[in-house]
Amino acid sequence: KYDYPPLVCNVSWLGLLSVLITILLIASSAPLTVANLFYNNLIIDNFTYFCQIFLLISTASTVAMCLGYFKEESLNAFESIVLILLSTCSMLFMISAYDLIAMYLAIELQSLCFYVIAASKRDSEFSTEAGLKYFILGAFSSGILLFGCSMIYGFTGVTNFEELAKIFTGYEITLFGAQSSGIFMGILFIAVGFLSKITAVPFHMWAPDVYEGSPTLVTAFFSIAPKISILANMLRVFIYSFYDPTWQQLFFFCSIASMILGALAAMAQNKVKRLLAYSSIGHVGYLFIGFSCGTIEGIQSLLISVFIYVLMTINVFAVVLALRQNRFKYIADLGALAKTNPILAITLSIIMFSYAGIPPLAGFCSKFYLFFAALGCGSYLLALIGVVTSVISCFYYIRFVKIMYFDTPKKWILYKP
Repeated sequence: KYDYPPLVCNVSWLGLLSVLITILLIASSAPLTVANLFYNNLIIDNFTYFCQIFLLISTASTVAMCLGYFKEESLNAFESIVLILLSTCSMLFMISAYDLIAMYLAIELQSLCFYVIAASKRDSEFSTEAGLKYFILGAFSSGILLFGCSMIYGFTGVTNFEELAKIFTGYEITLFGAQSSGIFMGILFIAVGFLSKITAVPFHMWAPDVYEGSPTLVTAFFSIAPKISILANMLRVFIYSFYDPTWQQLFFFCSIASMILGALAAMAQNKVKRLLAYSSIGHVGYLFIGFSCGTIEGIQSLLISVFIYVLMTINVFAVVLALRQNRFKYIADLGALAKTNPILAITLSIIMFSYAGIPPLAGFCSKFYLFFAALGCGSYLLALIGVVTSVISCFYYIRFVKIMYFDTPKKWILYKP
């Protein structure tokens, strides 16, 4: 533990200011036409600008939560802000990536920053364990992703997304024939790498331990920012370049598995951050409903749902960080919060109702769009399982409300404004 030095405060404010200036610069230079940069390795279009501004707003919210966090925790960890900004820069490149090599380099730079900030709380064994687990499994998924990129290049001779889209237009990928099977395996490895990065089942194993062991602020950043950049890049790769019904079936399975595991595993959790980790896995399954549809309505519902999910996650972690001086980890520690701080209690209750998809809140609107996109493309099973898992998830989301308003606390949580 350290005294709270001015350096951490100055770096936090400078980081927030730099992110806000970047938002203004990007918003003021929105393109009228599509532009390619660095020998067609990066692309600038309206989709890129939308995702980048959205990502920067999410990062600004996370950095704003830093301002009081380091003071309360007495952490002299100004480098965490620098690493958050570096990872945000890599995610901006990832959103603009128009080439397999540029995509991989951006993902690797993001991952290297994440490995360090996951273990940034140096006096905590849990944080060190989280950083080590994230490093080992993250390096494994990065290797699989790179192997897939090399196979695609080996069998096609190109790495640019536009050139790959021209090759795969009208090209049916099957397991028959050496070239087709090689391309099949290459795209499969790329898909596995992406699914591991975004914590989709069955490649989610690292997420609960990393989310629990990392500092709460880092957990908030992991839950918010990478979802935007990875999903934006996946849309370019799998919808634009590699579109094929085969991959829709893969994401169809991952969507169902993520929704079921996220709903059932979260019911058994007693710790707040582990429950939010499984909630994040479940919401990835909901987001993949729109992705697996492969239609315009599915992509639109995916973008709307990502926006709503990020807003809900920012709010829930803001409430968790507002109560950090009480060192609470368990859901039961929120008992009688409605009596000690009714404003935070009603705020958290509204967020949980929105997570559960209760109308007329935003969470209901996001699931409504996703389920109707699934029905529109004939994926009735996907919509049915989505509705059933949403009903199951109401149990553990509304449990927060029951504990805050009706349970007797083991210890009283007092909020100091």
